Amino acid sequence: MDKELFTYEAEGTVLIIHLPAELDHHNCLTLKYETDLLLEENYINRIVFDFSRTEFMDSSGIGVLLSRYKQMAGSGGTVTVYGAGQRISRILKIGGIYRLVNQYETREEAVYGRQE
Repeated sequence: MDKELFTYEAEGTVLIIHLPAELDHHNCLTLKYETDLLLEENYINRIVFDFSRTEFMDSSGIGVLLSRYKQMAGSGGTVTVYGAGQRISRILKIGGIYRLVNQYETREEAVYGRQE
């Protein structure tokens, strides 16, 4: 299987995780493992999840988001999401994620915060 799953990008102390079209139990273990390594090796105070390509997510995806939220909150950091389409946004809302993390429309808002 040569299909690209996740890509990562660091901008200062922000880790941006570009998610694939499907975020399910098959690839969430990889996501958890790879982000564990990145968080150990770098000083990160914000994780930004990019849902712009994601069309499907199951409860494993919610679990990864919750575990990263707890990890970042415990160290004074934050988690944000952006680019979620209608279907994914509904899943995140039902899963209670939007009560815990900020949702943004664009990458710039998610990385730097909304400019009022």
